[in-house]
Amino acid sequence: MNKQEIIKKMQFHLDDLTKPKGSLGKLEEFALKLATIKEEVPPVIKKKAHFIFVSDHGIVEEKVSLYPQEVTAQMVYNFLNGGAAINVFARYYGYDLYCIDCGVNTDFDNAIKNRKDFFDMKVGCGTKNFLKEKAMTEEQYKKAYSYGEEIANFILKNKYDLVSLGDMGIGNTTTSSAIIVAAGFNPEDIIDKGTGIDDKMLDHKKEVILKSIEKHAPFKNIRDILVKVGGFEFVVIKSLIENLKYKKVTVVIDGFPITAAVYTAFYDDKDIKDFIFSGHLSKVKGHKVLLEKMGLEPIINLSMRLGEGTGAVIGGSIVELASKMSCEMATFSKANVSKSIKDEENY
Repeated sequence: MNKQEIIKKMQFHLDDLTKPKGSLGKLEEFALKLATIKEEVPPVIKKKAHFIFVSDHGIVEEKVSLYPQEVTAQMVYNFLNGGAAINVFARYYGYDLYCIDCGVNTDFDNAIKNRKDFFDMKVGCGTKNFLKEKAMTEEQYKKAYSYGEEIANFILKNKYDLVSLGDMGIGNTTTSSAIIVAAGFNPEDIIDKGTGIDDKMLDHKKEVILKSIEKHAPFKNIRDILVKVGGFEFVVIKSLIENLKYKKVTVVIDGFPITAAVYTAFYDDKDIKDFIFSGHLSKVKGHKVLLEKMGLEPIINLSMRLGEGTGAVIGGSIVELASKMSCEMATFSKANVSKSIKDEENY
């Protein structure tokens, strides 16, 4: 079936469920989108995974973050020990959780590197300070991109049909903002406090970002932006998204850094939004701007700004609920329920 045939068949199925037409609102929209992604009516979610992309950023040398870089590695241990918020959420909603080291400035021992829930994909020990030089080399970009392909293949091999994406890395909102401003967005709409900094520190952060962009301009394309002011995890995620297109995998994204990474894929291919859901709306102001640009509506708004993929997992649970609803509700065609309620707004 082509996309239009799937939409027609799925809409008929939704209207045949024992409820008034459209009465489950957004859940019906989610189920319809799921059907087009999975090319299946009704769409079934069988296996879920959550991926946390972790990396360090040389720009923290410029004191743009409230926390020291060592916190990135400390949080990797926390993820692997099951103690972070995302671990709680992933356990509750039944996600397999994986931590991906894209460029943490710590050499983890073999006991960690050999864990099945840890991906040793370190491109380098953090990017360079992009106020002074390019964030990464062309070879590092290629290496990071190849890791995105590997993760996509892992997802397909393990038959995950819903994956959510999260991030962790001190300084990553500065990198996110630099990427998006370099891509043409208004700095005042994008640059925000991130985690905990005050107004004075925010002004400094803005100055660092704008000076960095001025230093590296002009930018030839998104790849050039990522090489000059990006982060390793952003390239990995860009590659992952591009390699999951048309693979029947539903992707749920988290807050500002993850959305910025996904935007780098969207910039080159607008169709990638067709298999992506936005899990939530972050408190970071640039997040809403990016979602609107991509035409993605956040599923929930709980005033969160933690990262780790917490909003993606919660939002993903609602996407899964839409699947369950469409698969497990009775239909008028088979149930002994009067069809007269189909056109009623309420029972």
